[in-house]
Amino acid sequence: MRWWGEHVVPRLVDRMLQNAEVDELRARVCAGLHGRVLEVGFGSGLNLAHYPAAVTSASAVEPSDVAWRAASARLDASPVDVRRAGLDGQRLTLADGSHDSALSTFTLCTIPDVQAALAEIRRVLRPGGRLAFLEHGLSPEPDVARWQHRLDPWQGRVFAGCHLDRPIAALVAGAGFRVGELSTFYATRPRAWGYAYLGWAETG
Repeated sequence: MRWWGEHVVPRLVDRMLQNAEVDELRARVCAGLHGRVLEVGFGSGLNLAHYPAAVTSASAVEPSDVAWRAASARLDASPVDVRRAGLDGQRLTLADGSHDSALSTFTLCTIPDVQAALAEIRRVLRPGGRLAFLEHGLSPEPDVARWQHRLDPWQGRVFAGCHLDRPIAALVAGAGFRVGELSTFYATRPRAWGYAYLGWAETG
């Protein structure tokens, strides 16, 4: 399964998340980014096209060499200076308060210790810095949530640790962020895979 997770899953995710509907959501979540940006779960660089002009540079945290290689053309075409800044969002090698904004898209579902990653993001952001997030997670509807809990072990096996049932907004708030703007909705069907959280949260 290690070969599957390292070589197949990054390609599957890249293919699945390239469509007009997700592009529109990426544009929304990236709209407020500015200054020096930390992007955790950079993947193949699908957010790059949506970085606003106010972004001056970006630190990309990405564990997959396959995904990073797939990003090469997008990196070459981007006016933003992007540097790969580590492999593990749970242990960032970046200075305290060194970034103005942070971005996570379809990443918090998979990081093993999501609270450690959120604590690291908060540490790296300057006071008043914002984390913008677009994630899928736990539905508030009991019937959907029950299916998410049932399917979660299989989801993790097929998609290299991805979880269907993480309560994203609660996790962000639990890490000490103040959740500012939040939209929740079903972005895709089946609904067990499609409950989305889109918003931003601020450090104290």
